Amino acid sequence: MTALVTGSSRGIGAAIAAALRERGVRVIGHATSLADEETVAADFADPAAAPALWAGALGRAAGRIDVLVNNAGLFEGVPLDTGDDEWLAAWERTLAINLTAAAQLSRLAVRHWQETGNGGRLVHVASRAGHRGDSPAHWHYAAAKGGMLAMHKTIARQYAAHGILSFAITPGFTDTAMAGDYLAGRGGPGLLADIPLGRVAEPEEIAAIAAFCALDAPPSMTGATIDANGASYVR
Repeated sequence: MTALVTGSSRGIGAAIAAALRERGVRVIGHATSLADEETVAADFADPAAAPALWAGALGRAAGRIDVLVNNAGLFEGVPLDTGDDEWLAAWERTLAINLTAAAQLSRLAVRHWQETGNGGRLVHVASRAGHRGDSPAHWHYAAAKGGMLAMHKTIARQYAAHGILSFAITPGFTDTAMAGDYLAGRGGPGLLADIPLGRVAEPEEIAAIAAFCALDAPPSMTGATIDANGASYVR
């Protein structure tokens, strides 16, 4: 079995790649610039990058990918009073990396599985922000993750009969470099007070959920969204 995991060079993506490899899955990773025998470089700010990544991964996998994990993401704040051009550029960059690239890869994966008739699984690492929104400086991030969840539901509903299954995970704050600076800048203790569990998630916790979705979740779970936010948002 082969999985393509985007954003696998650090944080949640690295933990997911490690968890899948421990289960005997061949993982083809992705990073913006790093490339090695197990990692394909692609900068999702470039619209041509996602299709090139898929083609490169498919070539390394001898023409068959069984699981796609859409994990790559960008979390950069842009204040509401930022200049118009800068605000729009940040919006477009965040949506390109967090949503459009995931949509491109998901489309290619679905078409691949339709053509092979083997079925496959998608795991989308979205965010609590896709449900409850985010800070005034992160409209774009929340919108991208909300869009990812809508895309996930659409895929699950439309392609289940073909053996194409879709799962989503919505972490809250997770102990990664991407969230660490934000937690510190916004007053970590105050934000932690909003998490009944009393701490942020560990990347390995999210990875365990992702591995379950990729390998073990029964087909009837397709379309499910699994929250992992320490009860800071319940629905």
